[in-house]
Amino acid sequence: MRRRVSPFRAGLGCRCPGCGEGRLYSGYLNVAEACGHCGLDLRDHDAGDGPAVFVILIVGFLIVAAALLIEIRYEPPVWLHLVVWIPLILAASLGLLRVLKSLLIALRHHFQAGERPPAL
Repeated sequence: MRRRVSPFRAGLGCRCPGCGEGRLYSGYLNVAEACGHCGLDLRDHDAGDGPAVFVILIVGFLIVAAALLIEIRYEPPVWLHLVVWIPLILAASLGLLRVLKSLLIALRHHFQAGERPPAL
């Protein structure tokens, strides 16, 4: 019997949702064909648009709140807002996207949402 891997541990570590050891990605966001450790077929594991939506909501809320707070408190010039917030938005979005995608894939695998119903 295979031990169950925590979907949060596998997802946050960007590891295979089946064994928690192998790499989930073959590139930055390309899901590998199969796990190099346990051989789990990863081709059908897709998170769709969910990770992008979560990234937009999380990063948007945090950056807008921080920008408003800084604007109200210090009133910096607009060019300073652009210099500070644009790179921060890019870094936060790219950093969160990979982790949230792997987390959603691991949760989907854990709850077996990808199983196809039997053919009639």
